[in-house]
Amino acid sequence: MSTTITQELREDGILILTINREKSYNALNIAFFSEMDAIMDTVYNDDNIKSVILTGAGEKAFAAGADIKEFASFNVAEGKHLAANGQAILFDKIEQSQKPFIACVNGYALGGGCELAMACHIRIASP
Repeated sequence: MSTTITQELREDGILILTINREKSYNALNIAFFSEMDAIMDTVYNDDNIKSVILTGAGEKAFAAGADIKEFASFNVAEGKHLAANGQAILFDKIEQSQKPFIACVNGYALGGGCELAMACHIRIASP
């Protein structure tokens, strides 16, 4: 069971995804990308899912970008692979989805968190 992303499929077909890493300002780590890859396959193939709302846990951050603590030891090649892989398995899949993705931006959206919000079809932001 995931603790990085919580999921709630409402009866009206709206899938609510919450990045559940509030203590790290919902920083995007390897587990997040892996879980989102599997979730994206479900979104693409499950006709019960009509649209997706993506948000971050808490009130301080939607997503603070890459989890620097986790990626600090990466060399240049590993960093390039991570960036390209994240683009292909997540941002491109969201952008190309036939089902609308709505980013509910509740706080900071920095670096990759901003990219994640921008990949969504609609963005709604808190003050």
